[in-house]
Amino acid sequence: MAEQFVKAQIKGDKVVVFLKPTCSYCVLAKDVLSKYKFKGGRLDFIDISGRSDMGSIQDYLLQITGARTVPRVFIGEQCIGGGSDVQNLDSSGKLEGMLQVIGVLQ
Repeated sequence: MAEQFVKAQIKGDKVVVFLKPTCSYCVLAKDVLSKYKFKGGRLDFIDISGRSDMGSIQDYLLQITGARTVPRVFIGEQCIGGGSDVQNLDSSGKLEGMLQVIGVLQ
């Protein structure tokens, strides 16, 4: 169930962030990404904190990304890491290029 949910969310050319709103790294990832102008429907923030399958989702994220923690940030179907990773990619100028490659920016 969790596997199908995650796969359905990250399918296609968009940015998906699995998060918990009380997590400071999740807030960091959200803040960094909110600086960019995304096309409609191309940026999804998915709060897993209230879901009954939250643990299963995190177990599956561990399986496919190597980490169970949130945020897990996907550009297309590729996980680029968590909050610090997004911040570092933004600071180095690489994040914008990655977003342009999949065509999510206005």
